[in-house]
Amino acid sequence: MDMQSESPVVAVVRGERGHEPVFKALDLIDYRSALAGYDTVLIKVNFITTKTWDTGATTDPIVVEAIIKKLADLPVKVYVVESDASITNADKAFEATGMKDMCRRNGIEWLNLRHVKDKVKLEVPNGEALKSITVPRLVTESAVISAAKLKTHANTRVTLGMKNMFGLLPDKFKGKYHMKGISKVIVDINTVLHSALTVIDGFVGMEGNGPVDGTPVPMNLIIAGTDAVATDATAARIMGFNPYEIAHIRKAHEKGLGKSQAQIIGEKIETVKKQFKQK
Repeated sequence: MDMQSESPVVAVVRGERGHEPVFKALDLIDYRSALAGYDTVLIKVNFITTKTWDTGATTDPIVVEAIIKKLADLPVKVYVVESDASITNADKAFEATGMKDMCRRNGIEWLNLRHVKDKVKLEVPNGEALKSITVPRLVTESAVISAAKLKTHANTRVTLGMKNMFGLLPDKFKGKYHMKGISKVIVDINTVLHSALTVIDGFVGMEGNGPVDGTPVPMNLIIAGTDAVATDATAARIMGFNPYEIAHIRKAHEKGLGKSQAQIIGEKIETVKKQFKQK
């Protein structure tokens, strides 16, 4: 059996901002199989700030709307979720980014995970930095779609699908996790919480001083996959980075959380690649 057939599929779709590129990417990765057996789906957006999608800082509501429309014929209840960050009230971000209006239009409920009372403690086997994490029970019983952003990050070099999962932690003050080594914490979280799908919004990315104050980079890309490591590694390559030099991607691959190589469908990396500046 050749290695290629064992590699996870990652879709790289180029197109103008809208629903179609997202629909196409989801169809290419067999999103239905990834969500089979779940009654609830959480679409985890990146709202580290109240800045809008066009700054490259936050998940574009049009991407989330496209995902919602794709899930409409599946027997699942869909929520859009985020939790407060140290610097941002997620409810304010939800309003300011246009996500609230989009959810209202589509009859979808929004949840700030910080305010969900029913929580469970999960042990982290062979944790890098954490022995356990406490998250809303809903997170553990749902399929999670990491609707991430294609951007750089001052501490982790990139913030893509796996880093976006960090926001499932309902604590307001996330600085304590940064103290433990954020790359290690990202690996620990992805050890116990696996995203069913990763959909990276690259309509407008961000380079330089990410994740909040960088420069917008128009890319007109959607990158999607069922293997979070492979999807992030592919996105990192598109940004001109070697994924093996990004600590959390390398470690997640080494721990067997996913593959670092992917079978790319859609655009070739070479044709869409752009060297993103670091801070």
